[in-house]
Amino acid sequence: MVTAEDGIRRARALLDLRRAPEAARELHGVLARDPGNSHAHAYLALALSYQDRWVEASDAAGEAIKLAPDTWFPHYIAGQVHYRARRLHEALPPIQVALALNPEWAPLWELLARVRLSAGQYDEAVAAARQALALDPEDADPATLLALALTGLGQVPDAHAAAARALALDPENANAHLALGRLELAHGDPARAADAFREVLRLAPGFDDARDLLVLALKRRNPLHRALTRVRERYRGGWRLLLLLPAVPPIILVFVVIALLHWAAWLAEAWATLRLHLGARTRLLLSAAEARTAALSWALAVVGLATLVTGIALGHEPLGTAGFAVMALVTPLQEAAHTSARRGRTILYGWTALLATTVVTSAALPSGQTLGLPAAYAALGTIWIAGAVRRLVRRTVARPGG
Repeated sequence: MVTAEDGIRRARALLDLRRAPEAARELHGVLARDPGNSHAHAYLALALSYQDRWVEASDAAGEAIKLAPDTWFPHYIAGQVHYRARRLHEALPPIQVALALNPEWAPLWELLARVRLSAGQYDEAVAAARQALALDPEDADPATLLALALTGLGQVPDAHAAAARALALDPENANAHLALGRLELAHGDPARAADAFREVLRLAPGFDDARDLLVLALKRRNPLHRALTRVRERYRGGWRLLLLLPAVPPIILVFVVIALLHWAAWLAEAWATLRLHLGARTRLLLSAAEARTAALSWALAVVGLATLVTGIALGHEPLGTAGFAVMALVTPLQEAAHTSARRGRTILYGWTALLATTVVTSAALPSGQTLGLPAAYAALGTIWIAGAVRRLVRRTVARPGG
């Protein structure tokens, strides 16, 4: 006779093979015979989370906890389910309960380190990863998490030591190579970072994050791209500067310089993307959309410059102004393309289309300069508009139940 333990054992084997739907069917069979089995509910939660069925997974994890509140395992699974769903604040309470019930099990501390790291709580992530390593010194995964957390804190020598330890423990661990690559990308040599990300892709060919990071590392090998990217990431001109405008009107020059530097950085980004797209060994790293956006950005710059020069040569101010505005459209196009949230991307593409329509209209009107110049300034100023859109989208997504 098949027992509940046999069914759970088969479901665990199926989960190890990432055959989640079959594992879920097996567990439903177990629960049909033994509805009070907390372990079956817990593993069902995990199987459902592998299928991105988050509401059902959360319900199953809650049922497992209800059936065995004084057992650490259901709380551990609940923490995993919430972590996989990126509900980090909801993941912490069950993990902490599990740790209170079983503080000597290293994977619990490892899961806590993952949650803290994902939340950007690097000090707490370091403490949790060190505790996991103390309990299981031969496991490469906590050493990898420690390296990532120390990288976030900027503690480069310690991060190097942790990454080296992870690789020594498991040279075939893709995450260990990923940690080394992130460290080199943030604080070291982009070429060494690229080598590490290539190794990740060799070990785990479907690792999309590693592909994106490899592209970034290859771009940052160019010193000009690296310098302009740092400018774009660090200098946006805080809203507090706006408060100084009535008292110190020349402060507007700061905003102008920042906007122009961002425009140059986006052109450098597009150039680096095109170079990778044209390279025989790197073409497949980029999506067609990335290559199209880069090509369009440079087309806008070239066409805009030609239009600006033509307008100056003919003494046609609206045409010259429209050329300047066409060049400025590089900024909103790139800001939209580099916005990860779909809703924010849609808003920014709509904004770009509105500006483009205004620019085309301005070139055809005798008094088009009155439209073209504000459109150009608005396009260059999209760096602040895009920042506001991203914050708004993040707040909307972060609402409870959203």
